[in-house]
Amino acid sequence: MDEVAKADEVGKADEGSTADEVFRALADGSRRRLLDRLNARNGQSLRELCAGLDMARQSVSKHLALLEAANLVSTVRRGREKLHYLNAEPINAIADRWISRYDRERVRALADLKLALEEDAAMDDGNAFVYTTYIGSTPEKVWQGLTDPAFTRRYWGVEFGTDWAVGSPVVWKERGAETADPEQVVLEADPYRRLSYTWHTFTPEWARRNGIDDGTLARLSAERRSRVAFEIEDLGGSGTVKLTVVHDGFEPGSTARGMIQHGWPALVSGLKTLLETGETLPEAH
Repeated sequence: MDEVAKADEVGKADEGSTADEVFRALADGSRRRLLDRLNARNGQSLRELCAGLDMARQSVSKHLALLEAANLVSTVRRGREKLHYLNAEPINAIADRWISRYDRERVRALADLKLALEEDAAMDDGNAFVYTTYIGSTPEKVWQGLTDPAFTRRYWGVEFGTDWAVGSPVVWKERGAETADPEQVVLEADPYRRLSYTWHTFTPEWARRNGIDDGTLARLSAERRSRVAFEIEDLGGSGTVKLTVVHDGFEPGSTARGMIQHGWPALVSGLKTLLETGETLPEAH
């Protein structure tokens, strides 16, 4: 068996292992109830999730740990609290790789959960979008994939004009146009660990080049500017990096929030594919 075939077999085994973990996590009714609680209101602490449940705090903590291990739940630190969010990535991966191999009822269940994870995740107080994936790479390469124009243009179609120093302006270069604004700035830059910046300005030129109608542009322009953060975690030299995207700062009912929740899974998948294979998905986003 040549090296390419070996790598393909390893990849299939990894995907199967991931699917097994997800199905094992979903097999328990208590864990499904916790997902239901997050589906109703995302971004809850352990204390909040325990309230009203006939389970000991230690049991809830163990169930959440299993859901987090299966990547169905992502956690984000906010001061002293750890907030829990639904994560759509493993369901997307199973749907892409395995969905045709399961019976109709299993397919329907996966589709319903995928929809809940992707669309109802907007119900948290801050309206944050949280998405976690695991990439076979290094923190240095993931950072490069997020900041280096040679990488971002391949899977995103965007280049960033900035030195990535905190407070520096960020110029977005997309589809032959540049978007600059004094409020487009770097918020945090801890190389190979954390990166954050404010989101771009919705200009008429950007809207024309992206097929956005005037009504949608007016709603986007009326909303406050959001921000995105990338948390990069090296999993102990295993050759795998945990990447969590946190996009927040949205108003309730935000039009931008509805748009980015579909865009980020595609962008993160494109980054993951590029770093792991050197190739891009069929269509850059």
